[in-house]
Amino acid sequence: MSEPGLPRGAIFDMDGVLVDSEPFIAEAACRMFAEKGYPGVQHDEFKPFVGMGEDRFIGGVAEARGIKLDLIKDKARTYQIYIDLIKGKLGPLPGVHEFVAKCRAKGLKIAVASSADQIKVHANLNAIGLAPETFDAVVTGEDVARKKPAPDIFLEAMRRLNLPAAECLVIEDAVAGVEAARAAGARCLALTTTFRPEALFAADWITETLATAPDAVLSW
Repeated sequence: MSEPGLPRGAIFDMDGVLVDSEPFIAEAACRMFAEKGYPGVQHDEFKPFVGMGEDRFIGGVAEARGIKLDLIKDKARTYQIYIDLIKGKLGPLPGVHEFVAKCRAKGLKIAVASSADQIKVHANLNAIGLAPETFDAVVTGEDVARKKPAPDIFLEAMRRLNLPAAECLVIEDAVAGVEAARAAGARCLALTTTFRPEALFAADWITETLATAPDAVLSW
């Protein structure tokens, strides 16, 4: 039974909220580009596309450099490299397990809504000891046509949780994700794991990690 008050649901972005997998996926993409004959791609080139899903994460860099992609094949290769890279190395960010447990103790429904593809989402969740079945819903980039900053992925998570936006908290780390949460009509907690606080100004609360989240985010 939920405690009285709001929120009644918590929707977690994955990268930068539950895990810090950006260095691994950027390295995997760099290695994929090197295999294609472009060894000079740097991690920083992916930063503008954080939170937008791997199609844009990889595709944005390819477009900027004039590299022709076979998106299905090249993305699949990137994921192969990525899953190898994270073995035994990927852990949860501070406070993740405790915050999820706190949501459950308050009777909240919980979901993951990540622009990444299912293969990456499931690999990450399993790596940090929060199997997909931990959540009431898991929505990935393959489930929606429009990626963040469009609100579609959060709206789909809310639909699956059977909750209105006004009763949901979205936890994000990316500018595009905060924009998507606000466009969906939800309150938003932004974590500064990827962007500086001033870039996340549109969020309702801003903090470093889930370990430092104020009590107010789970009690309106």
